[in-house]
Amino acid sequence: MKTLFKTACLTTAMAATFFASTASAQEIVRTGESRVLFNNIYIPAGAETLYLSGAGASAAADGTWGNMEQQTVNIFEKFKATLEEQGWSMSDIVQVRIFGVAGADGEFDFEGINNGYLQFFGTEANPTKPVRTTVVVADLVNDNWLVEIEIRASRMPK
Repeated sequence: MKTLFKTACLTTAMAATFFASTASAQEIVRTGESRVLFNNIYIPAGAETLYLSGAGASAAADGTWGNMEQQTVNIFEKFKATLEEQGWSMSDIVQVRIFGVAGADGEFDFEGINNGYLQFFGTEANPTKPVRTTVVVADLVNDNWLVEIEIRASRMPK
């Protein structure tokens, strides 16, 4: 009888482990949350992935390009429109790479990037956050750009 009880318990534990791992394998899992990002995002097999090339800001109607925050907002607005046109959303973004140029004084406006970025991530409308890398570079391909951003989005098939 003890052997039968042990076998039943072991079988139940194995089944529970199998179903738990199967359920979690069908979800995108984010861990290690900070104020602006997650440290880890697990993308399971079978997830759909969309890559968007690096983009910079567009000039305003008056010909100005804006500061770091304004350019960051402009870029994410363009990404949002592109994603939505293709049936995706900002909450599907799992990775952001930011390339920024320091000002003439040699200082990098990290606060400006974060202020723009946080209008799109970790908000009531989009509580998700991607993993993120920010790199200071000497120059970008457009002399008016202070920042260039690329993204990767992923979601489970609908």
